Amino acid sequence: MPKLTILACSLLLTLTAHAGISPIEQRISAGVDAGQHTQVALLQKLVEQNSGTFNLAGVKAVADMLRPEFEALGFKVEWKPMQATGRAGHLIATHKGNGQGKRVLLIGHLDTVFEPDNPFTEFRIEGNRAYGPGVGDDKGGVVVILAALRALHDAGALRDADIEVVLTGDEEEVGTPVALARADLIAAGKRADAALDFENLSHQDGREMGAVARRSSNVWTLTVHGETGHSSGIFSEAMGDGAAFELARILNTFRNELPEPNLTFNVGLLGGGEQATLDASRSRIQSSGKDNIVPPIAIARGDFRTLTPEQTTRVKTKMQEIVARHLPRTSAEILIEEHYPPMAPTAGNRALLAQLNGINRDLGLAEMGEIDPLRRGAGDISFVATDVDGLIGLGASGGNSHEAGEYIDLTALPRQAKRAALMIYRLSQSPR
Repeated sequence: MPKLTILACSLLLTLTAHAGISPIEQRISAGVDAGQHTQVALLQKLVEQNSGTFNLAGVKAVADMLRPEFEALGFKVEWKPMQATGRAGHLIATHKGNGQGKRVLLIGHLDTVFEPDNPFTEFRIEGNRAYGPGVGDDKGGVVVILAALRALHDAGALRDADIEVVLTGDEEEVGTPVALARADLIAAGKRADAALDFENLSHQDGREMGAVARRSSNVWTLTVHGETGHSSGIFSEAMGDGAAFELARILNTFRNELPEPNLTFNVGLLGGGEQATLDASRSRIQSSGKDNIVPPIAIARGDFRTLTPEQTTRVKTKMQEIVARHLPRTSAEILIEEHYPPMAPTAGNRALLAQLNGINRDLGLAEMGEIDPLRRGAGDISFVATDVDGLIGLGASGGNSHEAGEYIDLTALPRQAKRAALMIYRLSQSPR
């Protein structure tokens, strides 16, 4: 076949696949492709700067790298320090449009799970994959945001858009008090008409999937007390059952009585003895004692995850009721901390996924099904879920998140940026 004929066929296929997008959307899409080198260069720069949640200076350094990127696109950028919560802070970038279209909130984060002492430090490219700490979670997501906004800007499609970007500095371990740590994000959610989350794209059985829900993340600490003395007195009227058996009774009852759809619960730490204490980091139980002494104290710590606020309340109540059924001469208390609320699947969230699937069709991409929320962890978008419709997973496509060997697929970066750019554009063109 002559070269000219091959070129003509290729052009026809491209135009057919993109038949549903307007001329300005074609310019946006072309702009994403033209910026691929810039995307990878920024990704490398961000990944090579450690920004573990507790590396406060590193988180701020990443924010400083991003500030000029947003300012060049006409955004007003603000750094919100969060020393009062024990964290670095948040970067908030705002673009004022004409006040006519939907207000779009873009959510990502600056921090990673990889602290400076983690041996996984290198950014490298092998074939179509980029590897590095936080390359997908969430520095690749931040790169997708900027690639989409840059393409919109260069096509003249950003001028009238009302957009707010919130990049938190403590998504991997939210600061306390949580109400203060998430106040700015919650306020942004109340101002928005749609929220887009730029953590990793979901996959299932080799397919790219949409996500309209995230489960909560709640931590519980159970402390049990009992009488102590020589083990020969266990189960007597004077000694009772002891702290260890009461702890075991509670955990076994959790296992038997709590299970329900969309709920998971786990025991992560366990200890007891003559002495037992949970350290300041709440990640280690120090205990000591003898095998012939009935332990006066036992401690357990774990988490549970739910899909709706109603489920969270129901499970909390069940756990408290179970704890209250004490064995003889024992007492127990449970402290439950709600770290991340759930993002329930709603009609509004599903309408956003339907809109994204319209973009997929227009770009010649496969339609995305709805992934089971059991496959998605907790995230920042949940803090705005009761105020605004949202969609999850518009960030990078990759794997091994939170592990040495975390990677993203570089060929998917422009695809994700096109999806995001057209989603932002169409929302911003829709009346409020």
